[in-house]
Formats: sequence, C-alpha cells, structure tokens
Amino acid sequence: MPFVRDEAHWLNKLSPEEWLRAAMGELRRAEEAYGRKNGRAGLAGARRAAGMALNGALIVEPNEAWGRSYMDHLLALKAAGPETVPPRVREACAILLETPLPGGELVALRTAGADEKVLEAARDLIAHAYAIVTRSSDGAN
Repeated sequence: MPFVRDEAHWLNKLSPEEWLRAAMGELRRAEEAYGRKNGRAGLAGARRAAGMALNGALIVEPNEAWGRSYMDHLLALKAAGPETVPPRVREACAILLETPLPGGELVALRTAGADEKVLEAARDLIAHAYAIVTRSSDGAN
C-alpha cells in the first residue's frame, strides 16, 4: 500500500524515508551532545533517533505491539522473539533501555566507550529500520 501523508496523524506526518532522515539528524545531535560531555542529551537523542527510524519501519510493516512512543518501540523489540527480531536488534534495544539517564539519584560513571556503545546501538536500530523500509520499497517496484 502506498504511503499517504496525514499531517494530523502522529506517524504519517512523515514518510518512511523522512523518518529515517530525521533519525540521522537526531543521531548527529546525540553524537555532538556526547562530544560535549552531555550524557543526558546524548542518551535521550540516541533513543529518539532509534525511535524515529523505527517509526519509518512501522509505516511499512504496521505492528500495534510496537506502541506509539519511541520507548514503547524499544520495549516491544527487546521483548520480541528471535523469529521476529534479530538478536542484535534486541541487544541494541536493551542497551538503550538499560543505560541509566545521567542526573538521577545514582551517579553513573561514563566513559567514551560506554557512550559509543549507546550510539552504536542507535545506529544498529537505524540500520534495521532502513533495511525494513528499503525491502518494502524494493518490493513495490
């Protein structure tokens, strides 16, 4: 089914490709935030980037179990079985969900390696969403 834009609908206000581009922009902002040693903005941006990309995938492969928010998407994919979601995708979701947001009651010691692990998880999820969107586009031609 071809994409139909609907500015009033949370998901269909952007096309799958536009969601992927938005995700890449959000990922760049997350990388910049980590570069400025702002772990809170970096983690939030990495989570948003993954969620935006998954919105694009959700348009071409609707799945109500994914929910509406980017955190809902991550939780659903983390819990999905291996027959549905590749292990690396589930692992990436776990990293993004389980990394503590800096600034809470607990002090989380951060390293450049830990920051890169979060960014790599977001990149893996963006790649997964890209594969879904591309596969759908290839099948339409």
